[in-house]
Amino acid sequence: MNGADTAWIIVATALVLFMTLPGLALFYGGLVRARNVLSVFMQCFSIACLMSILWLAAGYSIAFGDGNAYWGGLGKAFLNGVDADSLSGTIPEVLFFAFQMTFAIITPALIVGAYVERIGYGFVLLFSSLWMLICYAPVAHWIWGGGLLAGAEWSLFSEGVNDFAGGIVVHQTAGIAALVLAAMLGPRKGKHQPPHNPGMVMIGAAMLWVGWFGFNGGSQLAADGGAAMALTVTHISAATASLTWAGWEKFRYGKASLVGMVTGTIAGLASITPASGSVGPVEALFIGAVAGIMCQELCGVVKNLLKIDDTLDVFAVHGVGGMFGIIMLAAFGHASWTAQLGGLAVVGIWTLVITVLIILVVRAVMPLRVSEEDETNGLDLSAHGERAYDITS
Repeated sequence: MNGADTAWIIVATALVLFMTLPGLALFYGGLVRARNVLSVFMQCFSIACLMSILWLAAGYSIAFGDGNAYWGGLGKAFLNGVDADSLSGTIPEVLFFAFQMTFAIITPALIVGAYVERIGYGFVLLFSSLWMLICYAPVAHWIWGGGLLAGAEWSLFSEGVNDFAGGIVVHQTAGIAALVLAAMLGPRKGKHQPPHNPGMVMIGAAMLWVGWFGFNGGSQLAADGGAAMALTVTHISAATASLTWAGWEKFRYGKASLVGMVTGTIAGLASITPASGSVGPVEALFIGAVAGIMCQELCGVVKNLLKIDDTLDVFAVHGVGGMFGIIMLAAFGHASWTAQLGGLAVVGIWTLVITVLIILVVRAVMPLRVSEEDETNGLDLSAHGERAYDITS
């Protein structure tokens, strides 16, 4: 065990949890209407708690157990055979478990942004549980656990997919699942109303930015120069994408908005995520510059061309951003085109099929969408019996 590596990953684990609670909760909560803000908080918090238990019970073993090319098996269920002295590289395995647990929390939590203001709370819990175990955990095994796409003996691609911190594992899977769920759920009533609290959105985005240093820097799993470079390029991409999003918005619509600028921040962070272990600052500058404009344009494509109410633009920002970063690794010569594009295709098809099947199964046993009356009154009151504010909008 290396003490410095262990100390850094402990900090990184806390930072990644900080991304979901409270970062993502505040970011998403500010974007919805006032009568639904508590429902978003409740969904994010519940997912964090539930995924933690499921990661212990089976998720970690499926993703990182000693199985085969397709899944890790259940040999490490409930951390069987793992104690305080067990090592994963130079850090305690229980710490590696905890670090990866925070990824298993935020990935289904990202999908929340697609279905806010109209989905049943029970559906959220059951869908998120099945999706993390059946969709996310196997993909994590394929790329990070030595499985199908990792360049191992049984891999589809000899070089393996280069996905440092989750362009495919986290952002592509969450983005595609979000798009599918939003399409099957249908649009909100009054979907063109503006965010109720842009200041809350900015605070949440700022927390996500800080937490992302743990997300990307921690993925080095060591306290070394690689972690420092990952942190640096993450910051450069985020800063650049914030500016290009705001600049493009000013050019297109005459005004640069706060919500737009901080959404650009998230686009830059998602795009650099898979590349942060390989690229330098100048490459990060390019990735962020393109992401701020590209992801903004894709928001319009999803809503206006595809007519899908992906409410908080999960696919356009996270899905497209993560896939863009994967492609840029090949474009900059840091990975094989075959592996990168093949990985996107395999995981994209898997995520699409599994997400549709899970939605159909869960919808058969409980309502997907709340009643029209509950949607009108707001989910805060109808689902949780609370109000965020004395006066709702």
